Amino acid sequence: MGISMRIAVMVSGGGTNLQAIIDAINAGTITNTEIAVVISNNANAYALTRARENGIEAVCVSPKDYENRDTFNRELLNKVNAYNVDLVVLAGFLVKIPEEMVHQYNHRIINIHPSLIPSFCGVGFYGLKVHEAALEKGVKVTGATVHFVDEGMDTGRIILQKAVDVLENDTPQTLQRRVMEQAEWKILPQAIDMIANGRIH
Repeated sequence: MGISMRIAVMVSGGGTNLQAIIDAINAGTITNTEIAVVISNNANAYALTRARENGIEAVCVSPKDYENRDTFNRELLNKVNAYNVDLVVLAGFLVKIPEEMVHQYNHRIINIHPSLIPSFCGVGFYGLKVHEAALEKGVKVTGATVHFVDEGMDTGRIILQKAVDVLENDTPQTLQRRVMEQAEWKILPQAIDMIANGRIH
């Protein structure tokens, strides 16, 4: 057993994708990986509770606690750097990642997005809004994408995608749930395992 890849998981909300990662590590479907820290911009994020319950360090860095965005960005980067991580996983993190961090962690930040990029992505497409847009458009297939993070919004190189059928009577909520269960919770752990085991560069 070599040295495990240390990851930071960054989450704004409930942390269902975080739970999928924790479960996959426990089940051995993600190998050579340990979660060094979970970071949230939201002190009330249930993701922080999930982390603590699993004995993982949980940290909140909120823009509300800093006088301006620059100070927040610097603190966020310092916090990530303090844990000496190999990979940063954005698992429903709704804050724009500071450009300095994107440069410093070039090809070491991945994000999960709840659509098949390039559809329904970019500025303003997050959470339920993505699924509302997909239903409005009347697409028959949607899904999720794991991609590397670059300076743009959802523009980095794609690692994995998985398609999910849209059903006749879907609401944004039912579609969101199916995309999570059938796509997000499968391909995010899979991408982490691939990176940890050198199957993607």
